[in-house]
Amino acid sequence: MAAQNLLGATVSEVVVAILDEEPSELYVRNPSADVIEAFVDAATETDADLPSVRLVAAERLLKDTMDDFIVASNTADLVEADVLSLRTTEEPPRSSTFVTNDRVVSLVDAGSETGGLTTDDDSFVADVLDAAEADWESADEFSLRTPGISRVERTLTEEIGSEVEQDFESALAAMETARGDDDSIDEVTLSLLVAAKNRVLLYDISKWGEDVGIASKATFSRTKTKLEDLGLIDTEKVPIDVGRPRLRLKFADERLQDAKPSELASVAQTILA
Repeated sequence: MAAQNLLGATVSEVVVAILDEEPSELYVRNPSADVIEAFVDAATETDADLPSVRLVAAERLLKDTMDDFIVASNTADLVEADVLSLRTTEEPPRSSTFVTNDRVVSLVDAGSETGGLTTDDDSFVADVLDAAEADWESADEFSLRTPGISRVERTLTEEIGSEVEQDFESALAAMETARGDDDSIDEVTLSLLVAAKNRVLLYDISKWGEDVGIASKATFSRTKTKLEDLGLIDTEKVPIDVGRPRLRLKFADERLQDAKPSELASVAQTILA
């Protein structure tokens, strides 16, 4: 049977259809940010056996996409599971394509729709696969510094507590992005808000954040000070046997005190607006 085009589909539907075929290997060439996000979502949620995936993108685009902690941490899960490898190139091919050992799917953006134009012509597929392999070999390694979300959640449970992890997971799931720009808060701010909800020590949450690779203790401390200045959180001193007292985080605004975990980010942004 000839390969069928995927017309009138979304990017996500095209990616899911490709993964459902369970290819043994997959090249993702010159994806847009939307394609990367759709692929990561589909690969994270699918029950299909995932192939070995090699993704090559323009460096600036890949860096910008990975500025979103939600995308980056799920991508890191795939990297840490040896499913996905990332490389960058200064001269990506013109089209955005998925290449397996038996078909090529080229994405065509039609505004409200995305088409997956597909061919399984043996000669053409072999030529494109050769080109994809050559591009991969000449591309540069991309270092993803964000920790995988599975490791983040596991260590948060182990080092801080299961209730804190559940609140973090609920809060993150309610967010569309986690970039720290005008439209969203970042992972450090979210960690501190969840810690304040559970009255966790600043030392404990910042040590966990540094150990897991989210950010340094200094970044946590600076962000805490910023959130204090903005009236979102407060601290109280907790004496210890030796050394300076440590700081327990708590909310400074009653709107946050009354918020559910899934509402923390939106309520915080409302306060900051």
